[in-house]
Amino acid sequence: MLDAEFFRRWLTATAALVDREAARLTELDSAIGDADHGANLQRGFTAVTEALAKDAPDTPGAVLVLAGGQLISKVGGASGPLYGTLLRRTGKELGDAAEVTPGQFAAAFAAGVEAVARLGGAQAGDKTMLDALEPAVAALGASTDTFATARDAAGQGARDTVPLRARKGRASYLGERSIGHEDPGAASSALLLTALAGAVA
Repeated sequence: MLDAEFFRRWLTATAALVDREAARLTELDSAIGDADHGANLQRGFTAVTEALAKDAPDTPGAVLVLAGGQLISKVGGASGPLYGTLLRRTGKELGDAAEVTPGQFAAAFAAGVEAVARLGGAQAGDKTMLDALEPAVAALGASTDTFATARDAAGQGARDTVPLRARKGRASYLGERSIGHEDPGAASSALLLTALAGAVA
């Protein structure tokens, strides 16, 4: 079973990974975006860890809803609303249960990813964060053993964006010139899944 402490550990680990990889995310974003993805997520997840330390919600759903709200309010551009929607929707799907099964989390996370797709009007293959998130959703199952598989699927999904031409977001304005670069949103989404797998005790 996954409790609030597990989800706090996941998001704290995500913040640490984003902090460590911020320069790489910004470098990826400088090629096909605004060159601010790393700094934006760094600011957002720092706010998440500070809010969780101060508030310490006692259910998985409340942890994710609080984190999503912080990302929406602290991160500009598209990434704040998209990541915020992912976490808030996942948290709302989990409700107020004190503990959830990995299978319940997988279903809630799928709903969160679906909400991201609706918000961005994107789908897998458009060279967005969905190219990492959707393979991860497909890999998640009824046990925490699947978290490592989801991590690997997200990482491969991010790398697979390199040959794609962007069809959504700022990168789409570059047309053919967006080919040959890893999508920064997919790269940061892979970090989220890496932290998830690492949060399993």
